[in-house]
Formats: sequence, structure tokens, C-alpha cells
Amino acid sequence: MKGKYLALIILLVIVADQTMKFYIKLHFFAGEEHDVLGTWFRIHFIENEGMAWGWKFGGDIGKIILTLFRLVAVIWGVFILRDFITKKYHTGFIICAGLIFAGALGNLIDSMFYGLIFQNSDPFIQNVAKIFPKGGGYTSFLHGKVVDMLYFPLISTTLPTWVPFWGGKQFDFFEPVFNIADASISIGVMIILVFQNTFFKKELEGYIVNDVDTGQTTNTGVANNHAE
Repeated sequence: MKGKYLALIILLVIVADQTMKFYIKLHFFAGEEHDVLGTWFRIHFIENEGMAWGWKFGGDIGKIILTLFRLVAVIWGVFILRDFITKKYHTGFIICAGLIFAGALGNLIDSMFYGLIFQNSDPFIQNVAKIFPKGGGYTSFLHGKVVDMLYFPLISTTLPTWVPFWGGKQFDFFEPVFNIADASISIGVMIILVFQNTFFKKELEGYIVNDVDTGQTTNTGVANNHAE
């Protein structure tokens, strides 16, 4: 696979992710929700301080550590992707790695820059944030919040009272609110797990075998870990 095609895929994911986030940030107040397809697909605007799918990590210091880790991982990922292309890894695997990279970069942009360019979205006054507000953004470099909006509560019910521990409680599936970057990461990881045997199967090219009975030498291929 050529690097320019992978770069195009990454760019498309980043543009889609950031376009959606900008729209939500500039048109929704924190906590605002609208049905898209019935009640099982909704746009629900929230912001989180931590990792993908709204997970958190270690407060303010953890936020800086996580953002710096993402930055190092993204920079390192550029060289890793180039190495995958140079060594001719399976095209499907390279695309999946590119999706994971694009998702990490998408959320990194939020963490690095959103606090500098956006007004705070306050859930109590329900304001719609402005971009480049007077007096600056809501926080400093590396402290920005990640914007999430995609919500798929496919099942929303109250569990029967006979269910151990959770009986009588509200149950929602799928509960996490996420963004396009999160989805890109998850899709890349899941496809790699499902098709790992295809992506990493060994092929023999140029392997020399000696027939002990005839004394003849046969060229059957050299062991290769990367399927085209």
C-alpha cells in the first residue's frame, strides 16, 4: 500500500472527526441531546477529561501525562506506519493501523488545542460556546477536554428484581457516549483481532528444501511474515 493512500484515509477520519466536534461545540450546550433515529441513536453533547469512551485517568496531573503520552505515541506512530508500508505488511493491517493512528490524533487535537480556542461549555448556564472568545479559551495548552456526541442506547429497560445485584435498576445498552475518533480506534483494533490470522499468516518464498531420497534441491519460498 502506498503512503499517500494511507495519508488520505487518515486525513478523511481527522476531517470528519474535527468537523463533527466543531459543529457540536459551536451549536450545542453541554448535556444537550437530540434524537436522530428514534431513541436508539442520539446526539448527546458531553466533554471528558480522559481517554477514549469517557474513561478518566488521574485528575489534572493524569490529564497532562495522558496528553503527553498521546503526543509521543502519535509521533512514534508516524515512523511505525512508514515501517509497515516499507516492509509491505498486509494492506488490511496497514489500514487498521492507520485508523488507530487517526483516532489517537483526533482526540489529541482536542486535548492540545480546544482549551485554547474555545469558550467553556457550562452545563449549569447551558451556554453555547464561542470560538476564540475574548480573554482566551477555557484552559491552557494540553488541558483541553475531548468532545463526545454519539450515543446509541439500543436497549433501555429496568432489570427484573430477581437479577442478582442489579435487580430493579435501570439498564442501558450501549451506554458510553463517544466520537468518530473513538470509533476509528475501536474499528481498527477489532478488525485486527478478527482477521489476525489473515494479516499475519506466514508465506514461504525461496525456501530451499533438500529431498533426502533423490538428492535434489527444491525452491519452495522464503518464510515471510507479511501477507500482501
